[in-house]
Amino acid sequence: MTAGALPNASMAAMEPEDRLRGSCWSQVLWQTFRRGGARAGLAWVAVLVFVAVFAPLLANTEPFIVKIDGRMSSPMIHHLSPTDVTLFVLTVAVIIAWRMKRISPAKRTMGLAIVLVATIAITNYFVRPPATVNWQEYRDLASQGRVQYKLMAPLPYSANDYERDDPDQVLQAPSWAHPLGTEINGGDVLSRMIHATRTALSIGLVSTGISVVIGVFIGGLMGYFVGRTDILGMRLIEIFEAIPVLFLLITFVAFFGRSLTMIMVIIGLTGWTDEARFIRAEFLRLRKQDFVYAAVASGLPLRSILFRHLLPNGVAPILVTSSFGIASAILYESILSFLGLGPVDQPSWGQMLNQSLGVGGSFVWWIAMYPGLAIFLTVFAYNLLGEALRDALDPKLTAVK
Repeated sequence: MTAGALPNASMAAMEPEDRLRGSCWSQVLWQTFRRGGARAGLAWVAVLVFVAVFAPLLANTEPFIVKIDGRMSSPMIHHLSPTDVTLFVLTVAVIIAWRMKRISPAKRTMGLAIVLVATIAITNYFVRPPATVNWQEYRDLASQGRVQYKLMAPLPYSANDYERDDPDQVLQAPSWAHPLGTEINGGDVLSRMIHATRTALSIGLVSTGISVVIGVFIGGLMGYFVGRTDILGMRLIEIFEAIPVLFLLITFVAFFGRSLTMIMVIIGLTGWTDEARFIRAEFLRLRKQDFVYAAVASGLPLRSILFRHLLPNGVAPILVTSSFGIASAILYESILSFLGLGPVDQPSWGQMLNQSLGVGGSFVWWIAMYPGLAIFLTVFAYNLLGEALRDALDPKLTAVK
């Protein structure tokens, strides 16, 4: 065998792990998603994201296109909310950013943030859906023979399309018309579950985002300055860890009303302690490294040392705690909704579980089974992702395997 063939032979004998030595993150991602549980969890989360973004296209009483008395119109577009339009635009922006490989990830993230802020401002100013909706309108027009053509969503029921006036539609068992049955107000269970994915994902992502920002900031200051700053920060962490979050949520809901925004903010403001502890430990380890001394000797400002040099090297454990934090936030919201203290105007899986006790205390199995299964699978998926990330970031476990 010639000398020139040795590298090729060694490359052929290399394990798949060895072929991903280009970067630390490539190895972490490969180690994470080589596990079947992590792939299953990611697949379920991807399904939830797809359903949440395109919920108006999947379940909607308003037709996409309808021809009434010879005139064409699109009621579905007319009834889109600012949230619907924002999610559509952001999805397109994410796809475009994903394909722009030549632009750095930091610039792509900044561009997506600008698009998000601009879209929220524009849609809240220009998009004005009707304040009240007559869900029965197009069904009545069709029964009168005035509809020549209509294109409907795969599930022709909106989340708030209640058919209370029709006793046959209340607490109907699963059928072809209603695949998962109906609830106590005559609403379609599958439609409400589809639209409830937005509540579950938004409360998980927003509350966890708030806690990560606070935890990274406080933990970074504690780990870098140590001394009195560290002692004060640890006492603050102990105070917040002693707060019973569920009872605090119940108290605020009782006094200030059932607001999803308030629930997200409270969970975020009380759930940052784990992130702060992890960042503190990482900064304590990294602050004595040579690259930190070099950054200080170069005269870089403190914010650059903390958030440009230290944070990227110590942020990995935050990914693990964030996945568990999202699952915890979803559980908190589900518990509140199950107790009848969740948001009123938005469908929620926990709220549907609350309705599983029908009139007279009878148990309605289809209302309990499907939302309960959705909560279980979502929390389980985030836990699988968190455990896989934790194992991939642990060099001892990676070395053993």
